[in-house]
Amino acid sequence: MPLALRLRIPTTNAVRRAGLARPALLPARPFVRAHHCPPGQQSPLDPANQPKTGEQPAYGPIGVAAALHHSPNDPAPTPTLFRHEFSLADRVALVSGGNRGLGLEMALGLVEAGARAVYCVDLPREPSDEWQQVRAYAARMADTGGEGRLEYVSGDVTDQEAMWKIGQDIGDREGRMDACIAAAGVLKSHTDCLEYPASQFREVMDVNVNGVLFTAQAAGRQMARFGNGGSIVLIASMSGSITNKDHAWVSYNTSKSAVLQMARSMACELGPKRIRVNTLSPGHIYTNMTAAYLDTQPHLLGKWAGLNPMGRIGRPDELRGVVTWLTSDASTFVGYTRSILVSGGHHSW
Repeated sequence: MPLALRLRIPTTNAVRRAGLARPALLPARPFVRAHHCPPGQQSPLDPANQPKTGEQPAYGPIGVAAALHHSPNDPAPTPTLFRHEFSLADRVALVSGGNRGLGLEMALGLVEAGARAVYCVDLPREPSDEWQQVRAYAARMADTGGEGRLEYVSGDVTDQEAMWKIGQDIGDREGRMDACIAAAGVLKSHTDCLEYPASQFREVMDVNVNGVLFTAQAAGRQMARFGNGGSIVLIASMSGSITNKDHAWVSYNTSKSAVLQMARSMACELGPKRIRVNTLSPGHIYTNMTAAYLDTQPHLLGKWAGLNPMGRIGRPDELRGVVTWLTSDASTFVGYTRSILVSGGHHSW
């Protein structure tokens, strides 16, 4: 017999004989009938509420709204998702760390998405041969929807005044600023946290934290200046929310965690200006920076690959799609997200 049926519930007389207080009766709850909207009787959209959903794109209506506005007598519709929402046609972007590695990969992705000009800011006085080759490739690319210019600017991201001047010069030349990717960063060698040198810690924080802020400021000031809104993407790392197993990277991990909070703070301040701030957290990607470890310690490749369910490390080109999405109109309601992880599922274990 179920336990509930075996329980003896004392009667009122039994309660009195035992000298117990009569249990208080709970007030009756009013019966509430669940409301179900009959099929086909959903509330119509109130035109007065439409402005509260944000400014419609110039090429709108799109999606289902476009289908509902379409008449059989109208010309055949053309898809807008890649022609408009994911397109960066006529947009201008600033990418720090764009001389090589992830920065250069992302810069080329923006050009392929139609950006008019992408300014790559990096420390060397002259761009690398790799950058020159990518620039020539981009210049010859057909069907990008824009001029597709890669421009190189020598600059130190840790110099706030210089970075602001770079942003100002780009704005003066192009008449707009639409996207920013703060990708410049450094990673120092394995160092015991109890012995970590102050000068080295400051250097990492200066580039990976201060430099990210100054880059975002350089572009964000121009976005605010022209009033067109924009998108700022701060490149963090999965190391900002986890600790890399068996790697003593206290400065790097600390700096990337700071970037996550920086994005949250900036997003809250800049949202009213239609400037979105998000972070991207790559996992183990084979780049010039990580090659310094992997090429000299071959056992690390297998170890890193085994730390995610996909059983491999990533390629730089696997970040192009998410960066294009974040900087395009396809993500206009992504005002802030904790961080987009591109790590092969490293956090899933």
